Amino acid sequence: MSTRQVSNRNDPVIESRDQLIEPMAKGEKPREAWRIGTEHEKFVYRTKDRAAPSYSEPGGIRDLLLALRDYGWETIEEDSDTGPNVIAMSGTDGAVSLEPAGQLELSGAPLENLHQTCAETGRHLAQVKTIGDKLGLAYLGMGLWPDKTREELPIMPKGRYDIMLRHMPRVGTMGLDMMLRTCTIQTNLDYSSEADMVQKFRVSLALQPLATALFANSPFLEGKPNGYLSYRSHIWTDTDPARTGMLSFVFDEGFGYERYVDYMLDVPMYFVFRDGRYIDAAGQSFRDFLEGKLPALPGEKPTRSDWIDHLSTAFPEVRLKSFLEMRGADGGPWSRICALPALWVGLLYDQTALDAAWDLVKGWDMDGREKLRASVPKLGLDAPLPGGGKLRDIAAEVLAIARGGLAARGKLNEAGDNETGYLHPLDEIVSTGKTPAERLLELYHGPWGGKVDPIYEAKSF
Repeated sequence: MSTRQVSNRNDPVIESRDQLIEPMAKGEKPREAWRIGTEHEKFVYRTKDRAAPSYSEPGGIRDLLLALRDYGWETIEEDSDTGPNVIAMSGTDGAVSLEPAGQLELSGAPLENLHQTCAETGRHLAQVKTIGDKLGLAYLGMGLWPDKTREELPIMPKGRYDIMLRHMPRVGTMGLDMMLRTCTIQTNLDYSSEADMVQKFRVSLALQPLATALFANSPFLEGKPNGYLSYRSHIWTDTDPARTGMLSFVFDEGFGYERYVDYMLDVPMYFVFRDGRYIDAAGQSFRDFLEGKLPALPGEKPTRSDWIDHLSTAFPEVRLKSFLEMRGADGGPWSRICALPALWVGLLYDQTALDAAWDLVKGWDMDGREKLRASVPKLGLDAPLPGGGKLRDIAAEVLAIARGGLAARGKLNEAGDNETGYLHPLDEIVSTGKTPAERLLELYHGPWGGKVDPIYEAKSF
């Protein structure tokens, strides 16, 4: 989740609707300026007892963050009642930040190609593993804690999380699980125009269930199978309906920046950031804020930074800010951290591939898309396609389109290889027909003897 570093007292006050559209419109970039941003989270645990470390304990999360200074990272602090807390680190590879229960996230830098993306991931993992060896910490690559209850997990000292933790139980049954017990991989990509954004938004939203199936990696909850292949994805179905879901209006004629602004104005607020502190505005209306009628800050009107903050508090399957965020994948190993951006870059960054992907999904009706999204957490590649068949029936074709898009980009590494090799982990899943979660369930019911403990040996970085 986003990390604020400065206050916004000098930001311009929003006086017109054009200012609300501005962040999306200013995101437009010529093709040669398109970049790839990759975010990935992992669970941190103590090697001696596999417990999740707290923030302030010796060798805990704070010490982990501070140790990154040895690699050139700089601290980002947030004020609290007990003084400043280090809540993130900033460096040339982006930012390392904390999720609510101490999940460690790298929000990578915007990079030109997938070779750079995978190298960035490798540097980050090498750094935190070296630090972990010294502190007695290790990292698990899964979409869901396989054995931890909510009560066993610590809470990180970050102001927006305090507000969200109070608000989540008011609007859904699984919001706390989302915050405390899940990890994801995410890809952030650019667009050249409003029309380009619309086509990319529609393709990535329609095919997000395929990414969920291919990356499904959360079949265990509190030590037992949970009945799902991606329980992380299932959690989102009852987190907060006002800010999640498939966004049917994206497929409506005339969709564009204006319509997304209307959607975001209807998303209830979480907070306002002032003078280094988060002010609780959970459930209040940004429309009221525009009129100076926000109960949390009566008489004040929002600034540009307030709007940017608010854009980060919606969690649909694909999110628009000044770029598009693909949000459907479970956390997993290094190879799949590289594979997710490969899938979406291949589909979205070559026009021939993008058109082919759109041709594949443009005939789907919204009811069919919703049914596909609802069924994929449990059924994976066997989820029903709109119009008949199963998700697995199009998986190879989608990968072929993505491979063609990557080949057309012609981005080579020093060995002369293009970017298509990063799709290999997905090729294996499609060719065998087994998602990562199904392979884990086979181990659980077979060699692991009905226990999840071996997952720490098998799926740690």
